[in-house]
Amino acid sequence: MAAMAMAMAGLMNGERAVVLLFIGRVLFSLPLSLLFHGIALSLLALSALSLDILADSSTSLSQFNTRPGASSGILLGAVTLPAVAISKMIQLSRAFPLDQVGIEELESLTLQYWAASASCLSVLIFLCITLWRAPENMPPPPAHNVWHAKFSLSCIILHTAVSFVTFGTVSLTSFETALKLLWMLCHGLAAVKLIQHVIKTFPYCASIGESCLVTSGLVLYFGDMLAYTIEKVSGLTMKSEVVQYGSKRSEISIIIQGLLLGLLLFPMVFKFVLRMWESTFSTARSEVGTNNEIWRSLIFFSSLGFIMIVIIPSWMQLVQDFHMHPLLWVLSFIFSEPLKRLSLCVYWMCVIYVSVLRFYNISKNSKIERILLRKYYHLMAVSMFLPALIFQPEFLDLSFGAALAVFLALEIIRVWRIWPLGQSIHKFMNAFTDHRDSDLLIVSHFSLLLGCALPIWMSSGYNDRPLAPFSGILSLGIGDTMASVVGHKYGVLRWSKTGKKTIEGTAAGITSVLAACSVLLPLLASTGYILTEHWGSLLVAVTVSGLLEAYTAQLDNAFIPLIFYSLLCL
Repeated sequence: MAAMAMAMAGLMNGERAVVLLFIGRVLFSLPLSLLFHGIALSLLALSALSLDILADSSTSLSQFNTRPGASSGILLGAVTLPAVAISKMIQLSRAFPLDQVGIEELESLTLQYWAASASCLSVLIFLCITLWRAPENMPPPPAHNVWHAKFSLSCIILHTAVSFVTFGTVSLTSFETALKLLWMLCHGLAAVKLIQHVIKTFPYCASIGESCLVTSGLVLYFGDMLAYTIEKVSGLTMKSEVVQYGSKRSEISIIIQGLLLGLLLFPMVFKFVLRMWESTFSTARSEVGTNNEIWRSLIFFSSLGFIMIVIIPSWMQLVQDFHMHPLLWVLSFIFSEPLKRLSLCVYWMCVIYVSVLRFYNISKNSKIERILLRKYYHLMAVSMFLPALIFQPEFLDLSFGAALAVFLALEIIRVWRIWPLGQSIHKFMNAFTDHRDSDLLIVSHFSLLLGCALPIWMSSGYNDRPLAPFSGILSLGIGDTMASVVGHKYGVLRWSKTGKKTIEGTAAGITSVLAACSVLLPLLASTGYILTEHWGSLLVAVTVSGLLEAYTAQLDNAFIPLIFYSLLCL
């Protein structure tokens, strides 16, 4: 028994222990009505844990060309989105008996939970198959590797059985149940195809866990858009057909979804148009050079403009009752409160201009470490987003979508080296990269923006935990920044022999977030929020997210805000 305990302790590194602690906290808060959902989450976590251990002790997944220096991150990547969904379900289950939310919202979130679980589970199945299909010249895997693979597959089978039982206990017809299961299957297949494409197209840019989080999130997000579009086109209620996605959408959420859809699909459209142009004018392109670059740039910007001004607004008007062009609606929304919103825009532009110019000059002429320089941008995010979230939350939602659209457009221009901006953007962005970025794809600014935006977007509607929308700003802008600065300057005691994170830095991060919460809660109360936060639960949430920041080798900007948000919802 002692030998087995030592072996388990060796397999249980810090990141896995913190993730299991997080899952345990979520399961502890489950009401009886969500028992089967909790069992499914437990089986998903056990399967991912087994594969995570197997991936770090095997070379079978080396073919994926993951980000150097990062662990596989399979456990963290597989459980994050389902845990976020089930935490939100726990939150809504508190409001349902009080008639503060409708049954359709809870059913909608339930379907999203199963869709997220199906996406992550399908990725785990894909990884299991990859591990078993090792090259013929490889030696046979050790016995303990075979055991881990079989255990993971057993958990996957049990998870699938629990899903069938859960749908069977709901009063649905056989046709409705079959359609819902087919909907889950489509999510799973799409997640597998997308993660294969991401790993192949962007080698050495992400770990398996990070790729799993991104692909599952994209499949869930655009599956939601597809369902809503089908509902509008066909006129079906979806409640009794495929999937019900809750209450009516706001104009802002539709605009954000349209912008992201257009920009993520645009590279494929541009690639197709560029090939058509090259094949048509191949005989006339004997003088390859600047003229060719100019024509390529003209095709790029004209195609982008056509998609973003004509195609995507047409989809927006199809699914939402806009009485004017969506771009005109945005202008109307801004000028509905011109003094507040235009003043906020001017303030943001001043902060961005001064900060970027100052930090860019420092990065070229100073010996300050890049990691510390990047944390100043976290503080800049706090100064920009915190006042807006308190006083102009709807405008901040729209601004996050616009900023993300600009980031995507600039990254596409940088990757494709579009004349005349591509090379300049590439040179400028390289001043702020670190070991987690590559020349192929720079993701740090995306992760910081999304880390602050996602908790705010997910908190729309019913929210009895006023700190939940602030989870990204608190964890990244304050906690992560203080942990890095204090740990770098004063840290002595390290959490592990090979890691750089220190106990002093983690303590500073946890303390700073708690101090910020003690200031923020009275401020929210003065603006009319009804406070329901419990300091015991808040302490657990801050501590678990702080420990995850200390131990994880994944992109913490992506995971920590979601974990912190989930814990705050409880």
